[in-house]
Amino acid sequence: MIMSFSEIYKKIDQNKIKKIIYSATENDVERILKKSRWSVDDFPYLVSPVAEKFIEQMAKISRKITFLRFGKTIKLYAPLYVSNSCVNACKYCGFNVNNKFPRITLSIDEVLKEADEIFSHGIGHILLVSGEDKKAVPVEYFEEIVKRLREKFYAVSIEVYPMETEEYERLSKAGVTGIAVYQETYNLERYRELHKGPKADFFYRLETPERAAKAGFRELGLGTLFGLSDFRVDLSMVAIHARYLMKHYWKSQVAISFPRLRDAEGHFKPYEIVNDKQLAQVIFALRMVLNDVDIVLSTRENPEFRDGMVGLGVTRISAGSKTNPGGYSVHTDALKQFEIADERSPEEIARMIEEKGLEPVWKDFDKSFLFD
Repeated sequence: MIMSFSEIYKKIDQNKIKKIIYSATENDVERILKKSRWSVDDFPYLVSPVAEKFIEQMAKISRKITFLRFGKTIKLYAPLYVSNSCVNACKYCGFNVNNKFPRITLSIDEVLKEADEIFSHGIGHILLVSGEDKKAVPVEYFEEIVKRLREKFYAVSIEVYPMETEEYERLSKAGVTGIAVYQETYNLERYRELHKGPKADFFYRLETPERAAKAGFRELGLGTLFGLSDFRVDLSMVAIHARYLMKHYWKSQVAISFPRLRDAEGHFKPYEIVNDKQLAQVIFALRMVLNDVDIVLSTRENPEFRDGMVGLGVTRISAGSKTNPGGYSVHTDALKQFEIADERSPEEIARMIEEKGLEPVWKDFDKSFLFD
């Protein structure tokens, strides 16, 4: 029987990881960079403050690995927010249940209208996003939507509340291909301080990707939100979590996202500010130690940074995103979960990718390759 990641998590000494990160020397980093292959054990050294001096060398390695594993391609996707109703009181989130604003849940017809607008730009991978409110958006709601969307979209992923394996099996049968569930921070004490409501159950959330994998989901999305805790330690934990999933649930592709905290309703003060150079460093380090994971960069990041990371480690980016329910065509004035920084259209994003000598991929797999 496979040991759950929760059990493994409890055995990990995060203080030891932190000590390695902040006591690493230039000699340590030089020794690591002389290797021809890297493991998760090398990660704390590669994201250490002293390793910033070697960022150009890391960028070259990351670029080479990315092209070898993924070719000169960048996959495109778009999020579709279906509801901003939420029962949690996360201190940093605009959808916090205590924030007073009109809650909107799209009807199925409205969702399909939004999806049509996304599809009209050629995007074949859609991510359904909602606040965590099972009464407002029950499993049956997503089942019906996905059954309709799978006729058109090549990949339909969800970023919603955590579910049981049986519920994921229903959604997998309906046509869901992937899940994104971000732990936000792997610091248990900090997590419990920031989250009130059902989301406060740290370990139930931590085991969500395992339940999704058992249900047959083709993609498992992990992540942490930079600005909630020590980002270097958090991402070290993400790397360990990803390695666990890649080993035990190898039929599923692992994707990793690590957005930086941006303005939202509530005026939350970040634990720390992660600058562009630091974010680039962790992208390169992640590619070096986990060659085959998809690295995702959303429109939370500014255009200049996103353009710079294309081809250097990132393999998937969102395009033309709206972060409010109905934002594409139905309720354009509804509250956003957060402010986006890159407002370019999918066509503009594709043109930027092509100008870099890369190929924008509008669909990430062909449904005809799937079989029961």
